[in-house]
Amino acid sequence: MIERIIVGLMYTNAYIFSFSKKECIVLDPGGDTDEIIERLNRKNLTPVGIVCTHGHLDHIGGVGQLKKHFMESGHNIKVAIHEADKHFTGKKAERAHRKSFARLGVDNSDLIDNLLTPIPEPEILLKEGMTVFNTDLKVIHTPGHTPGSICLYSENQSLVFSGDTLFFEGVGRTDLPEGDHEALLRSIREKLFVLPELTRVFPGHGPDTTIEREIKHNPFIN
Repeated sequence: MIERIIVGLMYTNAYIFSFSKKECIVLDPGGDTDEIIERLNRKNLTPVGIVCTHGHLDHIGGVGQLKKHFMESGHNIKVAIHEADKHFTGKKAERAHRKSFARLGVDNSDLIDNLLTPIPEPEILLKEGMTVFNTDLKVIHTPGHTPGSICLYSENQSLVFSGDTLFFEGVGRTDLPEGDHEALLRSIREKLFVLPELTRVFPGHGPDTTIEREIKHNPFIN
């Protein structure tokens, strides 16, 4: 089961990916943690882990609150992110996120302070080819949007969570610190467009799509 929850000021797609009757992982809990928890409770699901497709705040802003909630319930939920985006978490997180806000032209210190909730350091550092937790989702390292951007691919279920690498007829922005446009396009062409064309794509923002559609119609790549 895949359930999408649109969260935060940037309308980020957080996903609940369940792989048994009671277990799941949560992908990119960028905000609105209460809504995510309510949805999990409604489905009677307990996450075994949190996976972040990259380190931008709109994708990891709710990680600390979500982890704390379930720890208080006796569940030690581990957090996973690619090793190249680790600096968006822990003690270095505030500096990295403030640089992103500055590039976006956001200078409202009160707004920034409210958004900068503590982000715990990950217990798991992801690398190319790893599978996450008890799922068949395999890590595809797709740098460009950030150095540690990843996609998560299930061959058995013919689906990929593409984070902010590939969207419906769009691609992730690369004008923020550490963005690399050529690397992003190379990641899409060499790592995503080689997947079976009927693979469903669940992106970090906007509606889902397929690899076939993006090969044929994505104006940023063609």
